[in-house]
Amino acid sequence: MDIKLDDLSGAEVRALLREHLDSMRQLSPPESVHALPLEELRAPGITFWTVWESGELLGCGALKELNPRHAEIKSMRTSTRHLRKGVAKTLLNHIVAEARRRGYRRLSLETGSMEAFAPARALYARSGFKSCGPFGDYTKDPNSFFMAKEL
Repeated sequence: MDIKLDDLSGAEVRALLREHLDSMRQLSPPESVHALPLEELRAPGITFWTVWESGELLGCGALKELNPRHAEIKSMRTSTRHLRKGVAKTLLNHIVAEARRRGYRRLSLETGSMEAFAPARALYARSGFKSCGPFGDYTKDPNSFFMAKEL
């Protein structure tokens, strides 16, 4: 698997992000969808990566700086065709390593609290993330599950 910095201009990437947003909207009420649309993923302070193998897009993820010591994982998504192949774990390890390299002390994320998000929560827990309260601009939400890892 090759992990590449991405400018979000490719058709495959746009399609995967549409799939991600559509899925989040199906699983969560509108006020609890915190996935960023493509335009917001291009904002300063956000780094976006894609995972490729043999010219095929496998997944994506982003790192958003909240402050010089704290960052957030955003837009983690594995293509439906490539689930259970280690794509998310590979990308998560890359993002955690990059967060450490940048000197962040804490890495946080928000995911859903519903059963459909259990595999994501398990992945993050296996990587050392622990449940925490809302961070950044988030507020308490029964549909959100917050996790963080001290680096």
